[in-house]
Amino acid sequence: SAPQPVLNPSRIRVIAVGKVRKRWIQDGLEVYLKRLPGLVVSELKDSNPQREAEAILAELRPEERLVVLCEEGELLASEALAERLQGTGSERLAFVIGGADGLAAALKARASWRLSLSPLTFPHELARLLLLEQLYRALSIQQGGAYHRS
Repeated sequence: SAPQPVLNPSRIRVIAVGKVRKRWIQDGLEVYLKRLPGLVVSELKDSNPQREAEAILAELRPEERLVVLCEEGELLASEALAERLQGTGSERLAFVIGGADGLAAALKARASWRLSLSPLTFPHELARLLLLEQLYRALSIQQGGAYHRS
């Protein structure tokens, strides 16, 4: 069988509610954005989960598969996440990180996939950094890179 295409960062978008205010998180995000060329982060204004859901759905493109980050989502080890993302090369994925009050239930219900980064709860800024790091790690695993083991 033909090898599965590796993750294509230019087909991935992160839709995040709220601004990143901490400089050190911004610095970290810039590191991973350089390592994931083509990956785009769309920032939406924070309000309440209902309004945020409407803004997210308005932002979502018809060809994008909605992946929401939420605490009841699927918990995967880094290797399993890399495997899950392997072969999504041709799909467009939109990973959504909600604001302080989380995501509206209706939005979660519309997602083709719900993912949890951890059973722990993180501030949305940190969740954004963790997601980018894990996407980079997934790409590194798929390419057999040394980063994953360091």
